[in-house]
Amino acid sequence: MKRHLQAELEGLKKQILSLGTMAEERVKMAIHAFETRDGALAERIIAIDKEIDEAEVELEEECLKILALHQPVAGDLRFISAVIKINNDLERVGDEAVNIAERVENLAKRPPIEVPFQYGHMAATSEDMLKKSLDALVNLDTDLAYKVCLMDDDVDDMNREIYDQVKVIIQQKPERVTTLINLLLIARHLERIGDHATNIAEEVIYMAEGEILRHQKEVFKSAGVLNDAKAQDT
Repeated sequence: MKRHLQAELEGLKKQILSLGTMAEERVKMAIHAFETRDGALAERIIAIDKEIDEAEVELEEECLKILALHQPVAGDLRFISAVIKINNDLERVGDEAVNIAERVENLAKRPPIEVPFQYGHMAATSEDMLKKSLDALVNLDTDLAYKVCLMDDDVDDMNREIYDQVKVIIQQKPERVTTLINLLLIARHLERIGDHATNIAEEVIYMAEGEILRHQKEVFKSAGVLNDAKAQDT
């Protein structure tokens, strides 16, 4: 029975990694569509969204089946619990890629507007967080997972800065409010991708250490855990 359980857990790992690859690819496509104002690519991202949705449902059903048949305990139970949550986060990452694509479709129909803020760094950071969180999952690398948690504050700060700047430009150019709102929403979707990457990293820590990190970032910072992880990255 134990051998069957381990084989099925290996299957779960392959499924979640496959879904992670799919979600990561969708984010790359969405960012490229935004950078190039490619409405056709944006339309394709929206059209293939059901692939991630179907994979997410299939993986959740497999997790529930294993729970019912094998009643795993300890580390195996932690692993399945974390996979269920990561599965949901990856599906939401796919949704955020679609949200960006929908904004791009709208922007591609309108004349471009010059703005003082750049999305390149924010997009690259969100994409890097997702990649690092999935790498941490593959290797069960808690050091890398902690680093992802640290990066979340940077993306939040960039989102707030863009929000403040958009408010000012809307007052200056009220006739371009629709374009500016779409740009604001894209920043929000990038920030949410960073949030989901952070959630995945936290679940990796839970898998490896049995420690629930959610809502405890400040506690970990005060204890020096996250700061130590950051220092190792310099």
